[in-house]
Amino acid sequence: MPEKKHKPTPEPGPLGTGARVLVRRRSEADQTGQIIEDYAELTDTDEHGHAWAPVHRWAVALDDGRLVFADTDDLTADPSTQ
Repeated sequence: MPEKKHKPTPEPGPLGTGARVLVRRRSEADQTGQIIEDYAELTDTDEHGHAWAPVHRWAVALDDGRLVFADTDDLTADPSTQ
């Protein structure tokens, strides 16, 4: 079966690899960090058959040293860099 080449749509606005962001998640306090990877091509769960474990679009290296995975709705541009 030929492999589908899904081209992710670039995120509008200030989000993208290298951007400083504020991560807001219900499970913990807001954290700042830097986007290090965009997994948009893997977020189409229908194509990859794992809707039971959806992929988060962004990998973010937090300033405290942790790596987190977040969705676009969890991120805003870091207000301290504006």
